[in-house]
Amino acid sequence: MKNEPLCHAPCPIARSLGRIGDSWSIMILRDAFAGFTRFDEFQKSSNVAPNILSRRLKELVDDGLLEKVCYSSTPPRYEYHLTPRGRDFRMVLLALAEWGNRHFAPEGRQMQLVEMATQRHVEPVMVDKATGEEIIPGKYAMVPGPPPRR
Repeated sequence: MKNEPLCHAPCPIARSLGRIGDSWSIMILRDAFAGFTRFDEFQKSSNVAPNILSRRLKELVDDGLLEKVCYSSTPPRYEYHLTPRGRDFRMVLLALAEWGNRHFAPEGRQMQLVEMATQRHVEPVMVDKATGEEIIPGKYAMVPGPPPRR
């Protein structure tokens, strides 16, 4: 469920959480990356109540992460596709999955990122696009951004 006060906070983390911080929304995006597009697929995968799923899909469409595409006019049926903004969320999901595997999976990895050609496990890291250097604590810091342009 969208958190309006966070959506308008000056912090980009707060703004992002205000839009997609709800666990159901993140699970829907996870399933969209797995190729799910239809209401019943999302519902079956996450076992979310239909009314909650409808609301979260609408919010994700309204926030530009998914687009709603009609695939049948009688009766009206829709698919949900990731938009460029939604596809940009992939790195967040990969990082969240890796963090969850590292800290909350005593039974072992239930999902992992692999190189498709070799099936070799890949551990995602964040790097500076300009230098290719891994972003590590002590070398990089979050600081206030430049003032907004007027």
